[in-house]
Amino acid sequence: MLVGLPPRESSSTSITTYRTMIANNARIVALLLALVNPSLAFTASSAPASTQKTQLQLSTSDEGSRRSFLTNVVTAAVLPSLVLSNPSSASAFGGFKAFESGPLVYGDDAIMDQKGHGTTASPVQTDLRYGVSNKLADKISSFNRVFAEMGGYFEGTSFEKDVRDLVATTGGPVTFYDSVSGKPLFVAPKGRSVDEFIEESKVHGWPSFRDEEVVWESVRVLRSSGETVSTVGTHLGHNLPDRNGNRYCINLVSIAGNPTSSE
Repeated sequence: MLVGLPPRESSSTSITTYRTMIANNARIVALLLALVNPSLAFTASSAPASTQKTQLQLSTSDEGSRRSFLTNVVTAAVLPSLVLSNPSSASAFGGFKAFESGPLVYGDDAIMDQKGHGTTASPVQTDLRYGVSNKLADKISSFNRVFAEMGGYFEGTSFEKDVRDLVATTGGPVTFYDSVSGKPLFVAPKGRSVDEFIEESKVHGWPSFRDEEVVWESVRVLRSSGETVSTVGTHLGHNLPDRNGNRYCINLVSIAGNPTSSE
């Protein structure tokens, strides 16, 4: 395991601790990339962890298992480093800036201020969908800003089966709800088939949504980092745009909630 969510720590935890951990992960990734394909060049500065920045250069095919593996590993290990060393670079990871001409809605960083339960007012629901871990969901959703569930985590849940069954039964898209508040956050697939939605999610390692699949009444993107959050303070993931537009790389544990009676 390269990048795992660190144990919940007090607010006095030094950011240097996180930088050191991320720097160590970056070195591991460099070795993995070299083993997978010598033409993949990953370079990390030898400067102290507190000032270290990473650079990524990839020269490989856009298809196949190698791409899936590299995307999972690099995104999980490098993105937190980008956010901590240069927040504005996160939304441009992969060379694409956020597409602002569409429906994207930015939010103020104050959304993620500390509340009664980390960045949210309450814990995640007790009966989350897809068989996800409540403990993991609570850590990632309410006590975390940059880390994610491991790439491919959703493939070990009932996510794919449940999504396919619902689409087949209803003929329409599936609504994904905030694990904390139960508010609707994403409705997918829209403008594509269920196969395309599932395949893109598998390629990247996390459920991946497009602009038209976001419920913007309840979702915001932080301009400073590309962090994608719910309006109640739930950490969802990040906007990682590609050539096709904004792509919201989302933790399944954060969108496994059930609708409330008011929704």
